[in-house]
Amino acid sequence: MRLKTSAKLLSSIALAAFMSCAMALAQSSKPPLSPPAQASVSLAGHTITIDYSAPSMRGRKIFGGLVPYDKVWRTGANAATTLKTDVNLRIGDLGVPAGTYTLYTIPEEHGWTLIVNRQTGQWGTQYDQSKDLGRVKMSEGVVPSNPVETFQIRFENTKGNTSELHLRWETTNVYVSVTAVP
Repeated sequence: MRLKTSAKLLSSIALAAFMSCAMALAQSSKPPLSPPAQASVSLAGHTITIDYSAPSMRGRKIFGGLVPYDKVWRTGANAATTLKTDVNLRIGDLGVPAGTYTLYTIPEEHGWTLIVNRQTGQWGTQYDQSKDLGRVKMSEGVVPSNPVETFQIRFENTKGNTSELHLRWETTNVYVSVTAVP
């Protein structure tokens, strides 16, 4: 009788372990809630790339809610949003030497501020203001007629060595000019 009870117990433990592993495998194959995304543009024969994670609204109030106004935001989700450029840039009125940077923003009800930060490789919420290269004001673009469900960083209106860097989410569209300075 004890042997049967021990065998049943071992069988139950093995089944529980198997189910636990199967559930973990199933969860790991789900797409992330904020998948990796990329925006890139070629200006004057040089590539500018922004790597970020793209969160979705999922029924939430974003700006002034999930993302508070007047506080530094990681500009996406997960790891810090990274700007890589192999050419010197002028972003708004800020000179940005070729290299790798982190982008943060300060969302405001009327107008935003873009922060270019020299610290790289950190989690998105690890902001160190002493590493700021500089800050620039962003302009408000045409508000989308339908809310933008998933956060977007895009380069638009590219002509020659100039483009616009747009951030869109919910009913927000802000942008700043980006110019390659060879």
